[in-house]
Amino acid sequence: MSYDGAILDVDGTVVRGERLLPGAEAGLGTLAERGIRRLFVSNNPTRPPTAYAEKLRRAGIDAASDEILTAGASTVAYLGRHHAGETVYLVGERGLREQLENAGFDTVVAGRHGNPERGVDVAVVSIDREFDYDTLTTAARTIRSEELPIVGSDPDAVIPAGDGDVPGSGAMIAAVTGTAEREADAVLGKPHAITRELALDRLDCDAADCLVVGDRLDTDIALGAGAGMTTVLVRSGVTDDARLERSPVTPDYVVDDLSGIESVLDGTAPRYG
Repeated sequence: MSYDGAILDVDGTVVRGERLLPGAEAGLGTLAERGIRRLFVSNNPTRPPTAYAEKLRRAGIDAASDEILTAGASTVAYLGRHHAGETVYLVGERGLREQLENAGFDTVVAGRHGNPERGVDVAVVSIDREFDYDTLTTAARTIRSEELPIVGSDPDAVIPAGDGDVPGSGAMIAAVTGTAEREADAVLGKPHAITRELALDRLDCDAADCLVVGDRLDTDIALGAGAGMTTVLVRSGVTDDARLERSPVTPDYVVDDLSGIESVLDGTAPRYG
């Protein structure tokens, strides 16, 4: 089977925390040998591509920043299309704030002391490891009183870390939207269409000529399902057999880890289902 590009999830597929996962080196080597362009696509909104490239290099992967696309980038792209020139009210960390400000967005960080002192136009909700009850209360009140549209950076409710899964952006988005009694207007990252568009543009290939490899059904596999991409689920992350069986999203192939990509390319891997 022949492909021009491969969209690769990072956490749970290539690394866990700062550690290279078994099979990752072999899988990346296979893609390089076959001349398949790679793009690492992460739902982590807090690190810009340069920082993610350094993370991968520490794990032993020689990656350039232009080989990386993050939820922060898709959030910035969405805001540029739909909220250009507006002031962002951010529930999130410094890493995402810096990306927004570098893209030209005036940003007000959600605090604990009532409504912001200057006007805001759109709320962005993301992972915040200092998120607490007071932040939730203030954010929900501000969103209701200002009637702000809500944009989530990514849907990951949990993310794999070196010592086990931890809460992700989706947990904060659920808390804020639930308390504000509002649905998010958009949740970026994978599997949002803007992320798929940005990834295919970066790889310069058509959907039919692209692989999507990841450990999450609702983000990685959903990104390619129905879009004409070939989807490969790896078992090295958060998805076990029980989740796989009850999921409405079905991958084309299921392999143990990234090294299994060789059998997919050789046509020897059985199709799932």
